[in-house]
Amino acid sequence: MVFIIQLLVLLLIILSIILVIGIPVTLASPGQWEKSKNLIYTSIGIWVGLIIITGIANSFLA
Repeated sequence: MVFIIQLLVLLLIILSIILVIGIPVTLASPGQWEKSKNLIYTSIGIWVGLIIITGIANSFLA
């Protein structure tokens, strides 16, 4: 169970780094927002889902 939580946290960290770099670059590039807003919204949804799943998985461990 600990391995699963560690894997979820690793995925959360990787996705967070990608979003921290990717969203400002997308917003700063002319015309990129219209092309990639669905991808960004999907990535944010996955990020929120990872937060919730990690919290639920951690509650079983503690």
